[in-house]
Amino acid sequence: QVHFVETGGDAVQPGASLRLSCAASGHTTTTSVWGWFRQAPGKERTFVGAINWRTGDTLIADSVRGRFTVSTDDAKDTMSLQMNNLEPEDTAVYYCAASPEWPTRSPGRYQYWGQGTQVTVSS
Repeated sequence: QVHFVETGGDAVQPGASLRLSCAASGHTTTTSVWGWFRQAPGKERTFVGAINWRTGDTLIADSVRGRFTVSTDDAKDTMSLQMNNLEPEDTAVYYCAASPEWPTRSPGRYQYWGQGTQVTVSS
């Protein structure tokens, strides 16, 4: 089992940057695919990005490509989501989770969900 804790969420203005972190603990080596998802009020949880930390390969949703980047640290116990040029449409609770499959963007293929961190983009 893997336990994730997301941090870094904040209220910012459009155009700002934020860096979210997802700290992993437990049996982290059992799942090499870690992903970021987000859920806005009244909407479904959607894929943002993912990384296969064994290969370094990444996936990014079309809606955030060019603005968001997924990475892990050298110790492979923290995943980050660098978010630049934030837009009001990026407002959501951001979650991280793990999957045994690569590549996959479906929330149903992920498990060990964290509690989420709130990102609000508003002027």
